[in-house]
Amino acid sequence: MLMPSIFGENLFDAFMDGFAFPDIDKKLYGKHAPHIMKTDVKEKDNAYEVAIDLPGFRKDEIQIQLENGYVTVSAAKGLDKDEKDKEGKYIRRERYTGNVSRSFYVGNNVQREDIHPKFENGILSFTVPKEQKAVENNSHYISIEG
Repeated sequence: MLMPSIFGENLFDAFMDGFAFPDIDKKLYGKHAPHIMKTDVKEKDNAYEVAIDLPGFRKDEIQIQLENGYVTVSAAKGLDKDEKDKEGKYIRRERYTGNVSRSFYVGNNVQREDIHPKFENGILSFTVPKEQKAVENNSHYISIEG
């Protein structure tokens, strides 16, 4: 019998492990599947559209950086849970910090102004143009709209 853990973030992580449902994420990412930034990339005529699932994150917890031809998206979160009894003694104290990041090669000629990210309903989306003009390599952080 599976027992939920009081120390894990999700008490029922292993609940469905014994069932025979296909688990595509587990096959692709292994045990790290819950910590991977699920990403969709669509090719359009003049650009690539990128959509990244970041449920549970706020816009101010997400950073996008353009450096040496790579766009890096990172998100970090911290969580404290304190519970005390009637006398003020701790019955539970938990702390969690975590971060995730992904990098995408976009070419050395993409500029910060070419990328317009938006964050809505837990999904970060942006486009990267295919046609690129020459520009110097610099590191820049990109503001998120929306």
